[in-house]
Amino acid sequence: MTRFIGVDLAWGEGTATRRANETGLVLLDAAGTVLDAGWARGIDAVAVWLIDVARPGDVIAIDAPLIVFNETGMRECEREVGRRYGRWKVAANASNLKLGWLGGVTLRVALEAAGFRYTDGGQPPAADRVEFFECYPYTTLVGAAEFGYSVQRPRYKRPALALPTGERRAFRAAECDDLLQRMSALTTADPPLDLRSHPVTSALLESPSPLIDAAYKHREDLLDAALCAWTSALWSRFGLARCQVLGAADPPDSAGRRPVIIAPARPEQRRTVAAVPASPGATA
Repeated sequence: MTRFIGVDLAWGEGTATRRANETGLVLLDAAGTVLDAGWARGIDAVAVWLIDVARPGDVIAIDAPLIVFNETGMRECEREVGRRYGRWKVAANASNLKLGWLGGVTLRVALEAAGFRYTDGGQPPAADRVEFFECYPYTTLVGAAEFGYSVQRPRYKRPALALPTGERRAFRAAECDDLLQRMSALTTADPPLDLRSHPVTSALLESPSPLIDAAYKHREDLLDAALCAWTSALWSRFGLARCQVLGAADPPDSAGRRPVIIAPARPEQRRTVAAVPASPGATA
């Protein structure tokens, strides 16, 4: 049975004098049960965990740029995030070879060396190997109606600069707690997600979000990993009927891999609202 893995990857790889930031990790089954969850530091540790737990048929969604070969500027998939989701206050950071934080590329190389396959959404998930793709949790939150963000994204990432300094972190924490309550209702969704099924993710619902930055980031990384895992499940379950491939027109690299983001999408967020293609499951 296919399982779904979410990785909220720390883009920086760390140095000899500075540890890499934490990466959130969540393993989800088709019933919505969280089978494993936690954190790892450094690309090597993340790769080891994924190679250890993943098995043929599993699908991994990673929040990090995986295919980057443009020298400067933005990738087309990042431009498309702004074009398709900008109305919901969602945009993407630029990725290019001039930047110093391309941990996703390093992770992709390690996973391919282990026999995992990068997918650009052109084919249904394969049952005989582990596949992985790039995702972006903000597009999940505004692109999937289950979360209820029909106007704009939640402001749970950074303190709101428009607010007085003393109110910013409290506002961010309240936004995060509201998001977690919405996620807790996914137990009856299709696909489902039951945060209370594992002690690590259940803890997200049992106490209010902290105001201190380090503790908050620790919590946010796990939350985003759960969103990535659910995105993997949504793509595997419904394919292009519920998701779209951003950057699909970008030319591939020398190995034929296109730099894309697979993103949940409402009809009004798509390039065209005409015919909706069949899901991978239906195609298979």
